Amino acid sequence: MNTLVIPILVGLVVAFSVLLWAPELVTPATPKAPAITYAPLAGIGPMPEQRNEPGSNAAGQAGPVSYADAVDRAAPAVVNIFTRKLVRRKTHPLFDDPFFQRFFRTNPEPSERMQSSLGSGVIMSPDGYVLTNNHVIHGADQIVVALHDGREVNATVVGTDPEADLAVLKIELENLPQIQVAHDSQLRIGDVVLAIGNPFGVGQTVTLGIVSATGRNQLGLNTYEDYIQTDAAINPGNSGGALINAYGELVGLNTAIFSKSGGSQGIGFAIPAEVASRTLTDIATHGATIRGWLGIEVQESTPQLLTALSLPQALTGLIVTGIYPDGPADQAKLAVGDILVKINAQDAANARSAMNQIAALRPGDGIDLEFIRAGQKMQTHATAGQRKAHQQ
Repeated sequence: MNTLVIPILVGLVVAFSVLLWAPELVTPATPKAPAITYAPLAGIGPMPEQRNEPGSNAAGQAGPVSYADAVDRAAPAVVNIFTRKLVRRKTHPLFDDPFFQRFFRTNPEPSERMQSSLGSGVIMSPDGYVLTNNHVIHGADQIVVALHDGREVNATVVGTDPEADLAVLKIELENLPQIQVAHDSQLRIGDVVLAIGNPFGVGQTVTLGIVSATGRNQLGLNTYEDYIQTDAAINPGNSGGALINAYGELVGLNTAIFSKSGGSQGIGFAIPAEVASRTLTDIATHGATIRGWLGIEVQESTPQLLTALSLPQALTGLIVTGIYPDGPADQAKLAVGDILVKINAQDAANARSAMNQIAALRPGDGIDLEFIRAGQKMQTHATAGQRKAHQQ
Protein backbone atom coordinates (compact mmCIF):
# COMPACT_ATOMS: atom_id res chain seq x y z
CA MET A 1 0.00 0.00 0.00
CA ASN A 2 2.84 2.36 0.90
CA THR A 3 4.44 1.62 -2.42
CA LEU A 4 1.40 3.20 -4.17
CA VAL A 5 0.80 6.12 -1.83
CA ILE A 6 4.33 7.53 -1.93
CA PRO A 7 4.51 7.92 -5.75
CA ILE A 8 1.04 9.51 -5.80
CA LEU A 9 2.03 12.03 -3.15
CA VAL A 10 5.26 12.84 -4.97
CA GLY A 11 3.29 13.36 -8.20
CA LEU A 12 0.83 15.68 -6.51
CA VAL A 13 3.66 17.73 -4.99
CA VAL A 14 5.38 18.05 -8.37
CA ALA A 15 2.13 19.06 -10.09
CA PHE A 16 1.35 21.64 -7.45
CA SER A 17 4.88 23.04 -7.75
CA VAL A 18 4.55 23.38 -11.53
CA LEU A 19 1.21 25.17 -11.24
CA LEU A 20 2.63 27.49 -8.60
CA TRP A 21 6.01 28.46 -10.10
CA ALA A 22 5.74 27.69 -13.86
CA PRO A 23 2.09 27.91 -14.92
CA GLU A 24 3.13 28.67 -18.55
CA LEU A 25 4.21 25.03 -18.91
CA VAL A 26 0.63 23.83 -18.64
CA THR A 27 -1.32 26.94 -19.82
CA PRO A 28 -1.26 27.81 -23.56
CA ALA A 29 0.61 31.09 -24.25
CA THR A 30 -1.52 34.06 -25.34
CA PRO A 31 -0.31 35.52 -28.74
CA LYS A 32 1.09 39.05 -28.57
CA ALA A 33 -0.93 41.78 -30.27
CA PRO A 34 0.64 43.26 -33.48
CA ALA A 35 2.73 46.38 -32.85
CA ILE A 36 0.50 48.73 -34.83
CA THR A 37 1.66 52.34 -35.12
CA TYR A 38 -1.18 54.86 -35.21
CA ALA A 39 -0.93 58.23 -36.88
CA PRO A 40 -1.37 61.35 -34.71
CA LEU A 41 -4.84 62.74 -34.35
CA ALA A 42 -5.74 65.19 -37.12
CA GLY A 43 -5.70 68.84 -36.22
CA ILE A 44 -5.11 72.27 -37.59
CA GLY A 45 -1.84 72.42 -39.53
CA PRO A 46 0.70 75.14 -38.73
CA MET A 47 0.71 78.40 -40.64
CA PRO A 48 4.03 79.55 -42.14
CA GLU A 49 5.24 81.46 -39.08
CA GLN A 50 4.37 78.48 -36.84
CA ARG A 51 6.19 75.74 -38.75
CA ASN A 52 9.37 75.93 -36.70
CA GLU A 53 7.73 76.62 -33.37
CA PRO A 54 7.97 73.97 -30.64
CA GLY A 55 5.07 71.59 -30.82
CA SER A 56 4.13 72.44 -34.39
CA ASN A 57 3.76 69.57 -36.85
CA ALA A 58 6.32 70.71 -39.42
CA ALA A 59 6.27 67.31 -41.13
CA GLY A 60 2.73 68.01 -42.27
CA GLN A 61 1.17 64.95 -40.66
CA ALA A 62 -1.81 66.89 -39.35
CA GLY A 63 -4.02 68.36 -42.04
CA PRO A 64 -6.31 71.33 -41.51
CA VAL A 65 -10.05 70.86 -41.38
CA SER A 66 -10.49 74.20 -43.12
CA TYR A 67 -8.41 76.15 -45.64
CA ALA A 68 -10.13 79.45 -44.91
CA ASP A 69 -6.97 80.95 -43.40
CA ALA A 70 -4.96 80.05 -46.51
CA VAL A 71 -7.60 81.58 -48.77
CA ASP A 72 -7.76 84.73 -46.61
CA ARG A 73 -4.02 85.15 -47.06
CA ALA A 74 -3.95 84.70 -50.83
CA ALA A 75 -7.34 85.78 -52.22
CA PRO A 76 -6.86 89.57 -51.90
CA ALA A 77 -3.83 89.36 -54.23
CA VAL A 78 -5.71 87.41 -56.95
CA VAL A 79 -7.36 89.68 -59.51
CA ASN A 80 -9.81 89.36 -62.37
CA ILE A 81 -8.59 90.54 -65.76
CA PHE A 82 -10.93 91.80 -68.46
CA THR A 83 -9.59 92.57 -71.92
CA ARG A 84 -11.15 94.33 -74.86
CA LYS A 85 -9.93 94.04 -78.43
CA LEU A 86 -11.15 95.88 -81.50
CA VAL A 87 -11.75 93.33 -84.26
CA ARG A 88 -11.96 94.48 -87.84
CA ARG A 89 -14.03 92.28 -90.11
CA LYS A 90 -12.65 91.69 -93.57
CA THR A 91 -15.09 92.10 -96.44
CA HIS A 92 -14.80 91.98 -100.16
CA PRO A 93 -14.31 95.48 -101.65
CA LEU A 94 -17.40 95.01 -103.85
CA PHE A 95 -19.61 94.94 -100.77
CA ASP A 96 -18.46 98.49 -99.94
CA ASP A 97 -19.89 99.72 -103.23
CA PRO A 98 -23.26 101.45 -102.63
CA PHE A 99 -24.62 99.90 -105.83
CA PHE A 100 -24.06 96.32 -104.55
CA GLN A 101 -25.28 97.26 -101.07
CA ARG A 102 -28.66 98.09 -102.60
CA PHE A 103 -29.04 94.46 -103.69
CA PHE A 104 -27.22 92.47 -101.00
CA ARG A 105 -27.65 94.52 -97.80
CA THR A 106 -30.31 96.81 -96.59
CA ASN A 107 -28.51 97.38 -93.26
CA PRO A 108 -24.74 97.18 -93.74
CA GLU A 109 -22.96 95.32 -90.92
CA PRO A 110 -20.34 97.30 -89.03
CA SER A 111 -16.77 96.58 -90.10
CA GLU A 112 -15.54 96.77 -86.51
CA ARG A 113 -16.67 95.17 -83.28
CA MET A 114 -15.38 95.01 -79.73
CA GLN A 115 -14.36 91.54 -78.52
CA SER A 116 -14.12 90.89 -74.78
CA SER A 117 -12.41 88.10 -72.88
CA LEU A 118 -11.57 87.36 -69.28
CA GLY A 119 -8.90 85.74 -67.16
CA SER A 120 -7.12 86.05 -63.84
CA GLY A 121 -3.86 87.38 -62.45
CA VAL A 122 -1.78 87.65 -59.29
CA ILE A 123 -0.38 90.79 -57.64
CA MET A 124 3.27 89.94 -57.00
CA SER A 125 4.52 93.15 -55.40
CA PRO A 126 3.06 96.14 -53.56
CA ASP A 127 4.25 98.47 -56.33
CA GLY A 128 1.71 97.01 -58.72
CA TYR A 129 3.37 94.24 -60.75
CA VAL A 130 0.84 91.62 -61.84
CA LEU A 131 1.58 88.22 -63.36
CA THR A 132 -0.81 86.50 -65.77
CA ASN A 133 -0.71 84.31 -68.86
CA ASN A 134 0.30 85.81 -72.18
CA HIS A 135 -2.72 84.25 -73.89
CA VAL A 136 -5.01 86.16 -71.50
CA ILE A 137 -3.88 89.59 -72.72
CA HIS A 138 -2.49 88.81 -76.19
CA GLY A 139 -3.66 91.35 -78.76
CA ALA A 140 -5.76 93.30 -76.25
CA ASP A 141 -6.36 97.01 -76.81
CA GLN A 142 -7.51 97.57 -73.24
CA ILE A 143 -6.78 95.61 -70.05
CA VAL A 144 -8.85 96.18 -66.92
CA VAL A 145 -7.79 94.67 -63.58
CA ALA A 146 -10.51 94.15 -60.96
CA LEU A 147 -9.30 93.70 -57.40
CA HIS A 148 -10.80 91.56 -54.68
CA ASP A 149 -11.85 94.70 -52.76
CA GLY A 150 -13.91 96.00 -55.69
CA ARG A 151 -11.45 98.50 -57.17
CA GLU A 152 -10.85 98.52 -60.92
CA VAL A 153 -7.95 100.04 -62.83
CA ASN A 154 -6.47 99.97 -66.33
CA ALA A 155 -3.23 98.03 -66.65
CA THR A 156 -0.24 98.50 -68.92
CA VAL A 157 1.84 95.67 -70.37
CA VAL A 158 5.42 95.75 -69.08
CA GLY A 159 6.52 92.77 -71.15
CA THR A 160 5.60 89.28 -72.30
CA ASP A 161 7.25 85.89 -72.66
CA PRO A 162 5.16 84.00 -75.26
CA GLU A 163 7.51 80.98 -75.16
CA ALA A 164 6.51 80.36 -71.53
CA ASP A 165 3.01 81.91 -71.83
CA LEU A 166 3.68 84.60 -69.23
CA ALA A 167 2.95 88.33 -69.17
CA VAL A 168 3.80 91.10 -66.71
CA LEU A 169 1.32 93.93 -66.15
CA LYS A 170 1.59 97.11 -64.08
CA ILE A 171 -1.21 98.85 -62.20
CA GLU A 172 -1.09 102.11 -60.28
CA LEU A 173 -3.02 101.93 -57.01
CA GLU A 174 -2.32 102.51 -53.34
CA ASN A 175 -2.34 99.87 -50.60
CA LEU A 176 -2.06 96.87 -52.89
CA PRO A 177 -2.04 93.37 -51.38
CA GLN A 178 0.83 91.03 -52.21
CA ILE A 179 0.98 87.25 -52.39
CA GLN A 180 3.76 85.25 -50.74
CA VAL A 181 5.69 82.83 -52.96
CA ALA A 182 6.58 79.31 -51.83
CA HIS A 183 9.75 77.49 -52.84
CA ASP A 184 9.34 74.90 -55.61
CA SER A 185 11.69 72.54 -53.79
CA GLN A 186 9.06 72.12 -51.07
CA LEU A 187 6.30 71.00 -53.47
CA ARG A 188 5.59 67.27 -53.50
CA ILE A 189 3.16 65.00 -55.30
CA GLY A 190 0.16 64.63 -53.00
CA ASP A 191 0.40 68.10 -51.47
CA VAL A 192 -2.92 69.90 -51.09
CA VAL A 193 -3.34 72.88 -53.43
CA LEU A 194 -6.12 75.38 -54.10
CA ALA A 195 -6.83 77.17 -57.37
CA ILE A 196 -8.13 80.74 -57.14
CA GLY A 197 -9.45 82.56 -60.18
CA ASN A 198 -12.44 83.81 -62.12
CA PRO A 199 -13.86 80.80 -64.00
CA PHE A 200 -16.46 81.62 -66.64
CA GLY A 201 -16.62 85.17 -65.28
CA VAL A 202 -18.76 84.18 -62.29
CA GLY A 203 -16.41 85.90 -59.84
CA GLN A 204 -13.55 84.79 -57.66
CA THR A 205 -13.79 81.07 -56.96
CA VAL A 206 -11.67 78.63 -54.96
CA THR A 207 -11.30 74.93 -55.80
CA LEU A 208 -9.39 72.22 -53.97
CA GLY A 209 -7.18 69.36 -55.13
CA ILE A 210 -3.71 67.90 -54.85
CA VAL A 211 -0.49 68.02 -56.83
CA SER A 212 -0.88 65.13 -59.28
CA ALA A 213 2.56 65.41 -60.92
CA THR A 214 5.45 67.82 -61.44
CA GLY A 215 7.78 68.48 -64.34
CA ARG A 216 5.24 67.89 -67.12
CA ASN A 217 7.03 69.03 -70.27
CA GLN A 218 5.80 67.16 -73.34
CA LEU A 219 2.36 68.72 -73.76
CA GLY A 220 3.07 70.78 -76.87
CA LEU A 221 1.61 73.94 -75.34
CA ASN A 222 4.69 76.16 -75.33
CA THR A 223 8.40 76.15 -76.09
CA TYR A 224 9.31 75.99 -72.41
CA GLU A 225 7.20 73.60 -70.35
CA ASP A 226 7.75 72.59 -66.74
CA TYR A 227 4.21 72.31 -65.45
CA ILE A 228 2.67 71.34 -62.16
CA GLN A 229 -0.27 69.00 -62.78
CA THR A 230 -3.21 69.22 -60.41
CA ASP A 231 -6.74 67.88 -60.12
CA ALA A 232 -8.00 71.13 -58.55
CA ALA A 233 -10.79 72.28 -60.85
CA ILE A 234 -9.45 74.79 -63.42
CA ASN A 235 -11.85 76.17 -66.00
CA PRO A 236 -11.81 78.89 -68.69
CA GLY A 237 -11.22 82.19 -66.89
CA ASN A 238 -8.88 80.60 -64.32
CA SER A 239 -5.89 81.21 -66.59
CA GLY A 240 -3.33 83.40 -64.85
CA GLY A 241 -4.85 82.80 -61.41
CA ALA A 242 -3.08 81.50 -58.33
CA LEU A 243 -2.38 77.93 -57.36
CA ILE A 244 -1.61 78.06 -53.62
CA ASN A 245 -0.61 75.57 -50.96
CA ALA A 246 -2.36 74.94 -47.65
CA TYR A 247 -0.54 77.91 -46.10
CA GLY A 248 -1.74 80.45 -48.66
CA GLU A 249 1.59 80.64 -50.50
CA LEU A 250 1.82 80.79 -54.29
CA VAL A 251 3.14 77.57 -55.83
CA GLY A 252 1.99 78.06 -59.42
CA LEU A 253 0.18 80.12 -62.02
CA ASN A 254 -2.83 78.30 -63.48
CA THR A 255 -2.32 78.06 -67.24
CA ALA A 256 -4.10 75.25 -69.08
CA ILE A 257 -6.47 72.32 -68.80
CA PHE A 258 -6.74 69.01 -70.59
CA SER A 259 -10.37 68.70 -71.58
CA LYS A 260 -12.52 67.21 -74.31
CA SER A 261 -15.61 69.11 -73.19
CA GLY A 262 -14.13 72.55 -72.48
CA GLY A 263 -14.63 72.18 -68.73
CA SER A 264 -12.50 70.77 -65.94
CA GLN A 265 -11.84 67.03 -66.09
CA GLY A 266 -9.35 66.82 -63.26
CA ILE A 267 -6.22 67.55 -65.30
CA GLY A 268 -4.95 71.11 -65.01
CA PHE A 269 -1.50 72.60 -65.45
CA ALA A 270 0.26 75.47 -63.69
CA ILE A 271 3.58 77.22 -64.25
CA PRO A 272 5.77 76.84 -61.13
CA ALA A 273 5.88 79.98 -59.01
CA GLU A 274 9.68 80.20 -59.03
CA VAL A 275 9.74 80.13 -62.84
CA ALA A 276 7.04 82.81 -63.02
CA SER A 277 8.77 84.97 -60.39
CA ARG A 278 12.06 84.80 -62.25
CA THR A 279 10.34 85.86 -65.47
CA LEU A 280 8.75 88.77 -63.62
CA THR A 281 12.13 89.93 -62.33
CA ASP A 282 13.76 89.60 -65.75
CA ILE A 283 11.04 91.49 -67.58
CA ALA A 284 10.80 94.22 -64.94
CA THR A 285 14.56 94.82 -64.92
CA HIS A 286 15.73 93.82 -68.42
CA GLY A 287 12.56 94.02 -70.51
CA ALA A 288 12.79 90.35 -71.51
CA THR A 289 13.34 86.92 -70.02
CA ILE A 290 17.01 86.01 -69.67
CA ARG A 291 17.79 82.38 -70.53
CA GLY A 292 20.96 80.37 -70.82
CA TRP A 293 22.08 79.02 -74.21
CA LEU A 294 24.37 76.16 -75.22
CA GLY A 295 24.07 76.42 -79.00
CA ILE A 296 23.24 72.85 -80.00
CA GLU A 297 20.51 70.85 -81.67
CA VAL A 298 19.84 67.42 -80.23
CA GLN A 299 17.67 64.39 -80.80
CA GLU A 300 16.66 61.84 -78.21
CA SER A 301 18.14 58.40 -78.72
CA THR A 302 15.57 55.87 -79.94
CA PRO A 303 16.01 52.14 -80.72
CA GLN A 304 15.70 52.87 -84.43
CA LEU A 305 18.26 55.68 -84.31
CA LEU A 306 20.68 53.67 -82.20
CA THR A 307 20.41 50.78 -84.65
CA ALA A 308 21.10 53.08 -87.60
CA LEU A 309 24.20 54.43 -85.84
CA SER A 310 25.34 50.95 -84.76
CA LEU A 311 25.14 51.92 -81.10
CA PRO A 312 24.09 49.76 -78.12
CA GLN A 313 20.33 49.68 -77.54
CA ALA A 314 20.82 50.27 -73.81
CA LEU A 315 22.46 53.62 -74.45
CA THR A 316 20.52 56.66 -73.27
CA GLY A 317 21.35 60.25 -74.02
CA LEU A 318 20.91 63.10 -76.48
CA ILE A 319 22.54 62.81 -79.88
CA VAL A 320 24.02 66.11 -81.05
CA THR A 321 22.67 66.79 -84.55
CA GLY A 322 23.75 70.42 -84.96
CA ILE A 323 26.08 73.00 -83.46
CA TYR A 324 25.89 76.77 -83.85
CA PRO A 325 29.21 78.20 -85.11
CA ASP A 326 31.13 80.02 -82.36
CA GLY A 327 28.40 79.12 -79.85
CA PRO A 328 29.18 77.83 -76.35
CA ALA A 329 29.10 74.17 -77.43
CA ASP A 330 31.34 74.88 -80.43
CA GLN A 331 33.85 76.67 -78.23
CA ALA A 332 33.79 73.70 -75.83
CA LYS A 333 34.79 71.42 -78.78
CA LEU A 334 31.54 69.47 -78.80
CA ALA A 335 30.91 67.84 -82.22
CA VAL A 336 27.98 66.57 -84.25
CA GLY A 337 27.47 62.89 -83.44
CA ASP A 338 28.49 63.20 -79.80
CA ILE A 339 26.04 61.69 -77.35
CA LEU A 340 25.35 63.85 -74.30
CA VAL A 341 24.77 61.70 -71.24
CA LYS A 342 25.05 64.26 -68.42
CA ILE A 343 24.59 68.03 -68.11
CA ASN A 344 25.89 69.46 -64.84
CA ALA A 345 25.86 65.94 -63.35
CA GLN A 346 22.21 65.37 -64.29
CA ASP A 347 21.18 62.65 -66.73
CA ALA A 348 20.46 63.97 -70.21
CA ALA A 349 17.83 61.66 -71.67
CA ASN A 350 14.93 64.03 -72.31
CA ALA A 351 15.43 66.87 -74.80
CA ARG A 352 12.86 69.21 -73.24
CA SER A 353 14.17 68.66 -69.73
CA ALA A 354 17.70 69.39 -70.95
CA MET A 355 16.52 72.55 -72.71
CA ASN A 356 14.74 73.72 -69.56
CA GLN A 357 17.84 72.96 -67.50
CA ILE A 358 20.09 75.02 -69.75
CA ALA A 359 17.54 77.83 -70.07
CA ALA A 360 17.39 78.11 -66.27
CA LEU A 361 21.08 79.10 -66.26
CA ARG A 362 22.33 82.66 -66.46
CA PRO A 363 24.72 83.82 -69.18
CA GLY A 364 28.22 83.18 -67.90
CA ASP A 365 27.27 80.15 -65.78
CA GLY A 366 29.40 77.04 -66.24
CA ILE A 367 28.06 73.88 -67.90
CA ASP A 368 29.84 70.57 -67.28
CA LEU A 369 29.14 68.18 -70.14
CA GLU A 370 29.69 64.43 -70.17
CA PHE A 371 29.43 62.78 -73.57
CA ILE A 372 30.36 59.72 -75.59
CA ARG A 373 32.46 60.02 -78.73
CA ALA A 374 33.65 57.00 -80.74
CA GLY A 375 32.72 54.72 -77.85
CA GLN A 376 34.78 56.68 -75.34
CA LYS A 377 33.31 58.63 -72.43
CA MET A 378 34.65 62.19 -72.40
CA GLN A 379 34.07 65.46 -70.55
CA THR A 380 34.20 69.14 -71.44
CA HIS A 381 33.20 72.48 -69.94
CA ALA A 382 31.15 75.21 -71.61
CA THR A 383 30.08 78.68 -70.61
CA ALA A 384 26.40 79.48 -71.06
CA GLY A 385 25.54 82.23 -73.49
CA GLN A 386 22.31 84.23 -73.66
CA ARG A 387 19.53 82.69 -75.65
CA LYS A 388 17.75 84.73 -78.25
CA ALA A 389 14.37 83.88 -79.77
CA HIS A 390 14.23 80.44 -81.43
CA GLN A 391 17.67 79.40 -80.18
CA GLN A 392 18.47 76.34 -78.09
